[in-house]
Amino acid sequence: MKITMIGAGYVGLVSGVCFADFGHDVICLDKDENKIEALRAGRIPIFEPGLQQLVAANAASGRLSFSTDLAKCVPDSEVIFIAVGTPSRRGDGHADLSYVYDAAREIAAHISGFTVIVTKSTVPVGTGDEVERIMRETNPDADIAVVSNPEFLREGAAIDDFKRPDRIVIGIDDERAREVMTEVYRPLYLNQSPLLFTTRRTSELIKYAGNAFLAMKITFINEMADLCEKVGANVQEVARGIGLDGRIGSKFLHAGPGYGGSCFPKDTLALVKTAQDHDSPVRLIETVVSVNDNRKRAMGRKVIAAAGGDVRGKTIAVLGLTFKPNTDDMRDSPAIAVIQALQDAGATVRGYDPEGMDNAGHVIANLIFASGPYEAADGADALVIVTEWNQFRALDFDRLKAVMKSPVLVDLRNIYRKDDVTKHGFTYTSIGRPD
Repeated sequence: MKITMIGAGYVGLVSGVCFADFGHDVICLDKDENKIEALRAGRIPIFEPGLQQLVAANAASGRLSFSTDLAKCVPDSEVIFIAVGTPSRRGDGHADLSYVYDAAREIAAHISGFTVIVTKSTVPVGTGDEVERIMRETNPDADIAVVSNPEFLREGAAIDDFKRPDRIVIGIDDERAREVMTEVYRPLYLNQSPLLFTTRRTSELIKYAGNAFLAMKITFINEMADLCEKVGANVQEVARGIGLDGRIGSKFLHAGPGYGGSCFPKDTLALVKTAQDHDSPVRLIETVVSVNDNRKRAMGRKVIAAAGGDVRGKTIAVLGLTFKPNTDDMRDSPAIAVIQALQDAGATVRGYDPEGMDNAGHVIANLIFASGPYEAADGADALVIVTEWNQFRALDFDRLKAVMKSPVLVDLRNIYRKDDVTKHGFTYTSIGRPD
């Protein structure tokens, strides 16, 4: 099938490349000419394992191309995906849908023949209705079916998630779209990936409800971690004990400094705002948002306490800046709040991240960057692990102790055992475990 992907950001690029890898003819379209030129030259604007190789292979095959010319791409397309950003709107926290609606207007002006318009962007309930209204108002003769098809991609594992999904949710209000969307996902359907057809509004809510529930699990175990520290219990064993219950499951029960990233923070907030607008407040999610925001800053205070209660004039080394490993995404990363809390308390912060330092430089002021973990730790009064990159899981503690001013490790991801660290002469602080 001929597919156009509007938006060559994270979701659009990964989805477009994977569709091309299935054998579809895909054009990834974006208004950013520099981004498109870079993609044509084989330079990928984001870090995602395996993506560069997949782009190169499908571009070479002719199934994948890149363009800035919407008027040229749209008329020949059978399916058009809208995969533009929906950031939190300044001032009120609602999802900013201006990019989605602008795309709908531009697409409508160039539609030719029956076309399925698919909203891949994460959008509140009712957005598909408005997209359809805008397109019919712009072009009353347009023969369209508007579909909701939310994405469920984890950064760092997006390609595998796309090709081996737990489910594919497709919201339709026009039965003509069912056959088209089944054909789009036919390669996955043959591998028994479940296609869940719902109404459009139901599909839109599934995305928000799913992310909110996962955010709630993270926040729950983080609060249990705080309680464990007070009563002398071990949060990792608590998580395992409840996670073995099939009704609960073990995923997203890893205590840490709070959730971040491109999805959970903005999606939970957007769900709260949508629920308030419909006079059906979601009190649990409101609390999740509040607790998570407070937790990130509290982790800064935890580091200060571990460093002796006063970090003014001290140097703190931070390992891991991105919100999770295997990505360069800094959006709402817990590291931002931790570092700002340390800087506000008078500390000099030196940081290292395998992929995120370029992006970190745009969001964290006065952060000194190091070329590796040992350079970051050189002369430091404490070392903090904020993001659990694999290369931080086997640090040489004798080497670290030799270069650090004070052998203090604050492990905000619980990737080490206390005994394995303290035997090297370190003071060790973790999350939700007895010290």
